[in-house]
Formats: sequence, structure tokens, C-alpha cells
Amino acid sequence: MSTQEGVVRTFDLSLVTPEGAAFEGEAEMLIVPGASGEIGVLARHAPLVAMLKAGEIRVKSEGEWQAFAAGPGYFKVQQDRALVLVDDALRAEEIDVDEARREAEEARALLERADAGEEGIDRWQIEQRLRHAENKIAVAGRD
Repeated sequence: MSTQEGVVRTFDLSLVTPEGAAFEGEAEMLIVPGASGEIGVLARHAPLVAMLKAGEIRVKSEGEWQAFAAGPGYFKVQQDRALVLVDDALRAEEIDVDEARREAEEARALLERADAGEEGIDRWQIEQRLRHAENKIAVAGRD
């Protein structure tokens, strides 16, 4: 983080899902799950466009870190402005871990049925549901 005489540089950040903004405001730092590893962003970052995998997004704003369990999406940085577009983003403190565990168990059961030859199960969709549930459990556990 770049500081001059106690001034912390910030950049404008929008973390957006199809349902609306999960975070909108000034950020000191952003860490997103890039397809090839984590990407850290500070003010004055070079322009960048990247694909994101499902994972944890961390935002440092006003000196405090916030964590989000997020689905896959895209990310763009340009001139002290970052835009994160993801399928879903849920604040760590809003995650119901018991519900996420139930979601993971249901998805695993459906995958077992698909492996046993049951037809009519969209394997890709169920795998995505399982990854999302496991991601929520992991992010909630970091609090």
C-alpha cells in the first residue's frame, strides 16, 4: 500500500452480481481469485482484464478487511477503478455454514446418483453447486 505522509491511496471498486452490488466504494486493496492464482490490486494498478474462478474475494476498505464467497466471473482494472463481475458474492459473516454443508451433501448425493447411471441429472450444474457450497464453507471458516 502506497502512503505519503499518512495518506493511503484508494481506488473505486464495484463488486457486482446479477442481483446488484455486493460492494461499492473506495478500497485500499483488493484480492481476487484469478484463474491462475490470486491477483492483488492497489491504487494505480496497471490496466488488467482477467477471468476469475470461484473463491474468496477480499476487500480492504477504511482499514478493515471484508471477505466474500464468490462465484466465477470477470475482473477489470483501469485508471484507479476496478470492476468485479461475478455470478454470486456473499459476505463471510452472512454465510449459513449449516445450510452450505446441507447444499454440499445434497450435491454429492446427486453426483453419486449420476455416477450410478441415473439419467436426467445435469452433472456440470451439480458440480458447480458443490464447488459453490464448499467455497462458502471455506470462506466462512476464515472468520
